Amino acid sequence: MAVSATAFAGAMKKDIVDTAAGDERFKTLVTAVTAADLAGTLKSEGPFTVFAPTNDAFAKLPAGTLDDLLKPENKSKLQAILKYHVVPGKIMSSDIAGKKATVDTAEGSKLSVDATGGSVMVDQATVILADIETSNGVIHVIDSVVLPTS
Repeated sequence: MAVSATAFAGAMKKDIVDTAAGDERFKTLVTAVTAADLAGTLKSEGPFTVFAPTNDAFAKLPAGTLDDLLKPENKSKLQAILKYHVVPGKIMSSDIAGKKATVDTAEGSKLSVDATGGSVMVDQATVILADIETSNGVIHVIDSVVLPTS
C-alpha cells in the first residue's frame, strides 16, 4: 500500500525550535537560543537551514565558555555565534552533494561547506545527521560549535 506525501504533512508541522526542543540532543542549543532571544526568529516562516550543534558539541567548548555566553551581558555575542549556524533558505544535503560552497549566514559572515569528501564539513564541524525537515526549514546536526571569524 502506497502512502502519499500528504499523509505525512501533518507530522511535519513542527518548526525548527519545536523540533529541536523535542530532541534531547539539542537541550543546550535550545537553552542558548532562548537565552539569546532567537526563538521567535527561528519559529518564523523562514525557510532556514540550521547547522545544529549537539549537547556534546557544546561540551567541547573550553571550560566555562558556555556559562559565560549564557550571561545576559553576553547576549549579543551569543546571538552572533548562534546566527552563524543559520543560513537563510533551505539547503538539503542533495543540493550540496559533491560540492564546496561558501554560504552567507544570518550573522553576516560566510560559512564554508565542503561535501566533496567522505563526510560533509561545515567550517571545522562534521555533519553527523542531515536533512531533518521542519515546517520552516531544515536542520543538519553537527559535532562541534562553529565560530565566526569576526
